[in-house]
Amino acid sequence: MDRGDIIASYSNLLLSVTIGFLLFSVVSSQIPLGSKLTVEENNYWFSSNRDYAIGFLNFSDQYSFGVRFNAIYIPSSEQTAIWTAGWNVKVSSQAYFELSPTGEMILFDPAKGKTVWQSKTGNASVESAVLLDDGNFVLLNRKKTAVWQSFESPSDTMLSGQSLSVGQSLRASSRGSLTSYYSLHMNVSGDMQLRWETSVIYWSVGGPQSTVRAILGSDGIFRLLDQRSQAVWSVYGEDHNDSDVKFRFLRLDSDGNLRIYSWEKNATSWRTVWQAIINQCDVFATCATNGICIFNASDFYVCQCPFRSTRDSNPECLIPYKPSCESGSSMIQYDHMYSYGIYPPNKIVVQTSLQQCRNLCQKDPSCHAASFVNDGTAQCHMMNSRYVGGQSHPSLGSVTFVKTCSDPIAVLPAPVPAPRKVSQKICVACLLEVAAASIVVFVMLQLGIGVHLFRRRKHMMQKSASPHIVPNATGCIMFSYSEIKDLTDNFKQQIGQNVFKGVLPDNRLVAVKDLNASIEERRFRTAVLKIGSIHHKNLLRLNGYCCESGHRLLVYELAKYGSVDKCLEEPRMCKILTWRKRIDICLSVARAISYLHTGCREFVSHGNLKCENVVLDDELEAKISEFGLRTIQAEASSSGGLAETDVKDFGKMMVVLITGCQNVDEACHWAYEKWVKAEREMAMDQRIAGGVDLEELERALRIAFWCLQGDERMRPSMGEVVKVLEGTLTVDPPPPPFAHNQQWPPEDESPSESYSEL
Repeated sequence: MDRGDIIASYSNLLLSVTIGFLLFSVVSSQIPLGSKLTVEENNYWFSSNRDYAIGFLNFSDQYSFGVRFNAIYIPSSEQTAIWTAGWNVKVSSQAYFELSPTGEMILFDPAKGKTVWQSKTGNASVESAVLLDDGNFVLLNRKKTAVWQSFESPSDTMLSGQSLSVGQSLRASSRGSLTSYYSLHMNVSGDMQLRWETSVIYWSVGGPQSTVRAILGSDGIFRLLDQRSQAVWSVYGEDHNDSDVKFRFLRLDSDGNLRIYSWEKNATSWRTVWQAIINQCDVFATCATNGICIFNASDFYVCQCPFRSTRDSNPECLIPYKPSCESGSSMIQYDHMYSYGIYPPNKIVVQTSLQQCRNLCQKDPSCHAASFVNDGTAQCHMMNSRYVGGQSHPSLGSVTFVKTCSDPIAVLPAPVPAPRKVSQKICVACLLEVAAASIVVFVMLQLGIGVHLFRRRKHMMQKSASPHIVPNATGCIMFSYSEIKDLTDNFKQQIGQNVFKGVLPDNRLVAVKDLNASIEERRFRTAVLKIGSIHHKNLLRLNGYCCESGHRLLVYELAKYGSVDKCLEEPRMCKILTWRKRIDICLSVARAISYLHTGCREFVSHGNLKCENVVLDDELEAKISEFGLRTIQAEASSSGGLAETDVKDFGKMMVVLITGCQNVDEACHWAYEKWVKAEREMAMDQRIAGGVDLEELERALRIAFWCLQGDERMRPSMGEVVKVLEGTLTVDPPPPPFAHNQQWPPEDESPSESYSEL
């Protein structure tokens, strides 16, 4: 029996003993099959001691189904949810929950017209359900054995006596409209980790492969236990062993911090008795995209945006720089500040000096900001994104450089106070009061800095994972296969070859691509890291992946109008695809492929470019899907040949868009014959409404036929294709693209001479 089986057997034995003890006194509270709860009736099922209730929970006119506290001495406003069905699943006021006759729990929302969550226990011989006196909701079979329980499917909370085993996790609830990416994991190495998305670890404790579970004791002590139930790590709540405490729970809050709460019988609110991270600014992305975190002496934090652009109407705090800035760039220095990229959460780390860090970022067009740190080793952390977070405090020795366009009004200047008349008379008493107040403030400030430095030094000495230092982080969410089945409704709606429509818990639509291939786990994860780190407005964003057992799936954002090939087939959409829109699609795709070839740190080939893999979003902006899959499905031999293959595929895609004919080979030969006969107008799709720019049509056909050249050495680069489509590069008439015996020009003549700058 391997270690995982031992852990599972031990946990199941412990839970069975606990459940058996609690069931001994529970008979009347059992819930029969066919029982139902609705939002409208506002009815609940209760534990026998009435300390807990299960039913619909109101969250600002949206509802979740779950377990909450119900003790008589806890006011209704403090009867906190401790478990919810699904993660972040919200339903309407018409929803109902049913323990079906087959023993399956079903949460159905008529407003959505579908089941939004189910327990999938229809074949488990369920006979009844019960809410135990410890807050655990359990499904029982005929032998009164638990076949499903909420304690084994936690949401964001653990109650006293509840365990979190290896492989399980807590997931924080969302903050308002913002989806939460915070989670608490127990990994197979014995570490308990707080993570942002799947890769950024900002807090970690545990032993060397000895921890099997975490448990919150009724005494207020949170422990990590080994296989012999010996504590390998523990923390104590401020009120541990206090007999006046009636309830305790541990929760991963929406701000990404892990806390223990307790309730005394005569209390009026829950009390925080422990939290994992003292300085909230040490939690990764605390301010999300709202600025830099500043932790004050009162143990509160604020989010400020020191570099907000006056021209940017976006409420988010973004770096005021774009690579397309025409006026050049300059660097603004912010002392005592450390910044890091959020989307994506990766950085380039270089060992260098302060001044060289500034220069490196300014010379790199893709660098938006850089932070210089020196904790014994001088390092420059460069960020290639406008979406950054970080923190600022006088005790921080790091320096951040923010790149901005050189336009003098691009950055908000510091406010200059208006001059005012001042009385020439000197108030001695006023001066003494100001001096005394200044001394008091100075002393308090020094004490505050001293206390913070002491805490920070103590924190640095702890054996916890250093925040924000995770190489090659992608920001992709790692899904289990069961989660993939849930969000696709068991792969119900197929929208392409091995592609299925899905819905995330926050109602975002996604497309799930089943690679349907046997791929070694390490190679798959490496490829996902590479694909997930690539961001361009014309590349479809990779939101997540699944790498479980033999399953290899990718989760992309879903484009509203689907693939271009389907738009060409659908009469209504075809009319929308005017000549201008088709050229815009070609240009967007060309820019994206050019970026893959030359804009990334490593060459990336698409490998399968065609109209089926180009999708249109809600603004009819083209985005390329399935890029980089060659990295997963086959090892690349060389960048040169792969680049030329992408160019040829792009030429085919252009011809399909121009002619409207999706038989690619036939369309290419036919279009070339029409062009040679000076009948270019006949080659275009006759369904195009609004007319065609004939000069642009000529330019488009020429560059398409250059891309289709049989001799790959004669094909242009994607950078040259972009310039031709933009109209900044002229293009000569191409030779026959389908000839088998191509003659390569002399050594002193480059094929690029067929293109010349305007």
